[in-house]
Amino acid sequence: MVYASRIIITHTKKLKHVSTLLRREHAAAVRGFSNSTQPSLTGREDMLKTRLNYSPAERLSKCSARDVPMPSGISTMSTRPMTGPTFFREYISSQMRSVRGFSSSSDLPPHQEIGMPSLSPTMTEGNIARWLKKEGDKVAPGEVLCEVETDKATVEMECMEEGYLAKIVKEEGAKEIQVGEVIAITVEEEEDIQKFKDYTPSSGTPPAAPEAKPAPSPPKEEKVEKPASAPEAKTSQPSSAPSEDRIFASPLAKKLAEDSNVPLSSIKGTGPEGRIVKADVEEFLASRGKETTAKPSKPTDSKVPALDYVDIPHTQIRKVTASRLAFSKQTIPHYYLTVDTCVDKLMGLRSQLNSFQEASGGKRISVNDLVIKAAALALRKVPQCNSSWTDEYIRQFSNVNINVAVQTENGLYVPVVKDADKKGLSKIGEEVRFLAQKAKENSLKPEDYEGGTFTVSNLGGPFGIKQFCAVINPPQAAILAIGSAEKRVVAGRGPDQFNVASYMSVTLSCDHRVIDGAIGAEWLKAFKGYIETPESMLL
Repeated sequence: MVYASRIIITHTKKLKHVSTLLRREHAAAVRGFSNSTQPSLTGREDMLKTRLNYSPAERLSKCSARDVPMPSGISTMSTRPMTGPTFFREYISSQMRSVRGFSSSSDLPPHQEIGMPSLSPTMTEGNIARWLKKEGDKVAPGEVLCEVETDKATVEMECMEEGYLAKIVKEEGAKEIQVGEVIAITVEEEEDIQKFKDYTPSSGTPPAAPEAKPAPSPPKEEKVEKPASAPEAKTSQPSSAPSEDRIFASPLAKKLAEDSNVPLSSIKGTGPEGRIVKADVEEFLASRGKETTAKPSKPTDSKVPALDYVDIPHTQIRKVTASRLAFSKQTIPHYYLTVDTCVDKLMGLRSQLNSFQEASGGKRISVNDLVIKAAALALRKVPQCNSSWTDEYIRQFSNVNINVAVQTENGLYVPVVKDADKKGLSKIGEEVRFLAQKAKENSLKPEDYEGGTFTVSNLGGPFGIKQFCAVINPPQAAILAIGSAEKRVVAGRGPDQFNVASYMSVTLSCDHRVIDGAIGAEWLKAFKGYIETPESMLL
């Protein structure tokens, strides 16, 4: 009923100046835009007729449902199936807080408050990375208004209705904007833009009121504390007089004070009736020790020059990485399994495949592509490692989706290669390069990094790290850390025979709630088999 009244206010020039009246009267005369509601129009008919110059039946006939443009929150309901980009656009549209704003003052025309949308399931706040429209520009459905930096990526925010961008409430670079908080104002008519030059959204005013109220509260607390402290002083004075003759203390407290050369008169007792106990003496000694250690530090601090530093603000991806990895280490019982794999045959197969790729004009296959393929096939052979933990059950996935850790200037991203066990090496390499480029451009979308079941992190090839232990990416149960390959001297078949071979160290981090040690070892055995006999990956 309230939504219907707002629609009439917005789109009927006759009723534009009486929004306060209808809200106060709960808009009882409007209910569904049908003639069936006419019998309920009692009690207020005469008043509304005299004020609006229309009878209730006339108003209903003039404001039929087909004549009133419905707001986006109502008009977007549809029974048509949505897939692909259309579904993603509709998801964003459903998350956007797009509220028709009204003012009791007649100088403000109908307008729309655009709120910060929820562009991912875990998003609670976002940053404005860049505005692609400026104030006064005409906007149409489907056009990009701005780029929003979410907790995982930078996503384009599209306009849902036609109009003009009258006011940008949150400027470019604004940070930590809560989901639903107003970021812009749009209007229907171009001549209404100037009326919102100094406009402040109604959603931003309520927080200011509570902040102003607590301000005078500290003096009230101080006034209460002063009389409370006065009686304490009065009660302590009479007790101090007899304390000059005798101080009540336990025998253990007296002995400890004597051994420490501390007068009992300088210690305040917390026992019954002000009696000094052992804990009081120990607390006094501890506080005095802190004071003595703090005093010599003052002259030394004055001699030491101040450190030169720069405070770097946290980005959204840095905040999410910190919280998720801290959660992982605090709640997941990690254990680690390391094995050395001979990669001589793997490197030989890679050289042969790359020669075919170059001859056909394709891209070269990297060692990381072969590692991803081997990990995916090992997960298909040992599906217990392709699982995640919940409080009620262990969920074992049928799809093998491999997240690949990608380091960028903005932070660490983990785009996903879906169904990696079913794809060829060239396809895997193509997707990894494409996703890595999008990660470096900070343009990953939620479908590019969500839905992974296992993660591979490679610090060997790019950085030469010999071996390391990676932190599990929740809610997954395992992550594989790839080290660098190095040549080693190994014993031959004969007593005096030695060979040189290239070995690569890999470490599997496992969630012990999901993967037992023997299961983790079985997975590493399968992975090592694919690496050392790479031809089997092509079968």
